Amino acid sequence: MNQTRTLLMFALLAVCYMLWQAWEQDYGPHPLNETATASSSTAAGGNATPGAAPAIASGSADGAATAQLVTVSTDVLRLTIDTRGGSVVRSELLKYPVAPRTKKDPDPAPIRLLDDGSNDYFAAQSGLVSADGAAPDHRAVFQSAQTSYTLADGQDALNVDLTWTDPSGVKVVKRYTLHRGSYVIDLDQQIDNGSSKTWDGNAYRQLQRVDRPAPVYSNFLQRISDQSRFGFFGAAWYSPEQKFNKLAFDKFEKEPLQNQATGGWVAMMQQYFLGAWIPPAKEADSFSSTVVNEPGSAAHYVIRSVGPQISVAAGQQASSTAQLYLGPKLPDQLQTIAPGLELTIDYGMLKIFAEPLHWVLAQLDKLTGNWGVSIILLVLLINIVTFKFTNAQFESAAKMRKLKPRMDALKERYGDDRQKTQQAMMELYKKEKVNPAAGCLPLVITIPIFYGLYYVLRDSVELRQAPFFGWIHDLSAADPFFVLPVLYTVVMLVQQWMMPTTAGMDPAQQKMMKFMPLMFAVIFLFFPSGLVLYYVVNGLCRLLQQWWVTRRSEAAPAKAA
Repeated sequence: MNQTRTLLMFALLAVCYMLWQAWEQDYGPHPLNETATASSSTAAGGNATPGAAPAIASGSADGAATAQLVTVSTDVLRLTIDTRGGSVVRSELLKYPVAPRTKKDPDPAPIRLLDDGSNDYFAAQSGLVSADGAAPDHRAVFQSAQTSYTLADGQDALNVDLTWTDPSGVKVVKRYTLHRGSYVIDLDQQIDNGSSKTWDGNAYRQLQRVDRPAPVYSNFLQRISDQSRFGFFGAAWYSPEQKFNKLAFDKFEKEPLQNQATGGWVAMMQQYFLGAWIPPAKEADSFSSTVVNEPGSAAHYVIRSVGPQISVAAGQQASSTAQLYLGPKLPDQLQTIAPGLELTIDYGMLKIFAEPLHWVLAQLDKLTGNWGVSIILLVLLINIVTFKFTNAQFESAAKMRKLKPRMDALKERYGDDRQKTQQAMMELYKKEKVNPAAGCLPLVITIPIFYGLYYVLRDSVELRQAPFFGWIHDLSAADPFFVLPVLYTVVMLVQQWMMPTTAGMDPAQQKMMKFMPLMFAVIFLFFPSGLVLYYVVNGLCRLLQQWWVTRRSEAAPAKAA
């Protein structure tokens, strides 16, 4: 088995898969928009979860009140809270710029995860609902003592209080607590029942967003080189019983979420970043999803968590707590925040290979401080582990190179009778103890690494904008000057020259083998540069090993004589 030819087959399958995904996004079925059926249309709050809580709808008496925006800044987050509903409507991740820093732009704008713009609308909302009493939902207007809060030097936590009062005597204080160096925000909704009767209601938390706008590309090649569009973009939820589940936007109408969970969470995912509501671990919540359709605007997708009933006697207090995560998909952090939250780093079916590769790279990066150098060290480690198997492959290839004159003679003897030629070849292989399939085992290792590393480079936020050296400023993006694809093509050409031509190969296969380096060059033009770096270094290691084995094999008869 020829390693290069088989690798080409898998690489072509990968490209076909990406082309199919691109076609699906452009021409495949899409979620229903504002013309969807009325059963999924509600006021901006969406429908209630049947049997779980009173209806969650828009506010009424407070609708005409004036709201304001409150800015909250820490060392890693800058939030904008709308006093209408006390919703977090913007979140900027200060450690993650939109574009790499350059001399022309040394301080690029930070990534905005939550956004109140119509094209990228994404908000984290919360509130209270009651069937027979006053309650502030995510449309009620709160009051804030300040319009700006900043975490001061030496301060570890920052509280932001929003207050809502009702003429009946019910008072609610919604408190957000932010922590230094953390993307976790604590939410405490404290209910002070100053009325003359018991207050009964439920607390809810929800994430509401629109589908991502269609990207604009100047050409088709730019389209297939954009790896971000292949990552999952949509809702997700987790429960200890049903584990991690994704809910694509085009499934909101067909397969709406209705589930009970204790110790779970709901989230909205995108490449590299995540927004998630995390109820208390021992709280039994109802998870649901809905689509909000309003004339003249894009569909809003809502995933919601509704807590159990809260009863507050007259003159008493009670509270409902939860956590809101707005930040990057960092596995070491996510697994300490909530069970299963690290599963939002979505490597798909290949996580069995991608997760170990990411862990090894992360450990190497702690030593080197450079993800590119870590990739090179990963290549060396894998080559050391597989040295015995690749050595057997190259020794078999060297023996076949020596046998080539005899193989050509057999081909000439039997002419066009391919069956007899193959039988004679197999007898020759058996006599000379040559195994033509010696390269299969290294391929069993190579192909999973190819796909696993592709997903790691595409979906690991640590590798986003991670520089290597020189012209490579982002290992998760394609090589801007195509240097690495050209280097890999040269390595392939040298390997092809050193490898013996398989006897019995028809002319069409031989022509294909000659064009393979060019085909690989085209394929790798649009792959993440970190993946191409891996294969350049791996190809050089294999080439050196192949040269050493071939030289030793050719020198063996002279020593024996």
